[in-house]
Amino acid sequence: MAEERTRRAAVLLRDARLARRPIGPLPADCRPTDLAEAYRIQEQLNVLLDEAGRGELTGHKIGCTTPVMQAYMKIPHPCAGEVFGATVFEGHGRFRAADHLRPGVECEIAVRLDRDLESAGPGVGAGFDRETVARAVGACMASIEIVDDRYHDYPTLGTPTLVADDFFNAGCVLGPAVTAWRELDLVNLRGRMLVNGAPVGEGRGGDILGHPLDALAWLAGNLAERGRPLRAGTFVSLGSIVTTQWIGAGDDVRIELEGLGEARATFV
Repeated sequence: MAEERTRRAAVLLRDARLARRPIGPLPADCRPTDLAEAYRIQEQLNVLLDEAGRGELTGHKIGCTTPVMQAYMKIPHPCAGEVFGATVFEGHGRFRAADHLRPGVECEIAVRLDRDLESAGPGVGAGFDRETVARAVGACMASIEIVDDRYHDYPTLGTPTLVADDFFNAGCVLGPAVTAWRELDLVNLRGRMLVNGAPVGEGRGGDILGHPLDALAWLAGNLAERGRPLRAGTFVSLGSIVTTQWIGAGDDVRIELEGLGEARATFV
């Protein structure tokens, strides 16, 4: 019965995503009631999207890791999603606004792993902390997460449904890979976002759960609880230090992070 619920929810989310149809409340017989069920649906959804031609999953995103985003979303804890490689660009990404229902952008720090992170024990976070995950980080990057408000009214859907649908993710633009990231003060580095040349918000690395790598440790533990490792070559976008900016065709977005350079997204 649980498998039937999971697949039914995943099929409904897949069909809505592919048709660019706004998502409303899922039927009661398959609506996720907690985060554990939401992540099971998310995994099934992404298998179905891969089968539908969306391609390989190459990264992860974490939402609601900063005070500004937790207040904006009214969700007091991190939420994870996955990112399809076909939606990831390096340096400057160009996107069709019409391919989204309500596109938005976020200003983030990302990391790329050069070794696997596998659980050293049971339970969320078991064996993972800032120091242990740091040993797996090969590079840090500026990151623009592309999000899409695919929902009729997302505040009414409940966090589990949003998580089941990859928590708004629609893509990513990654800046240059900085391999000498250990020379940077990740907590105090500042970043800002500009839309059409005008500053729209700024923040600092320490806004991300107190330290950006604490967000990575959270994700490693969350995945371990679900029996999944974080693999070498994977990137993780760690959460926005600026409130989501909703944009449209003709908008040009740039983020700048001290020591990590910049990334740019253009919408046509």
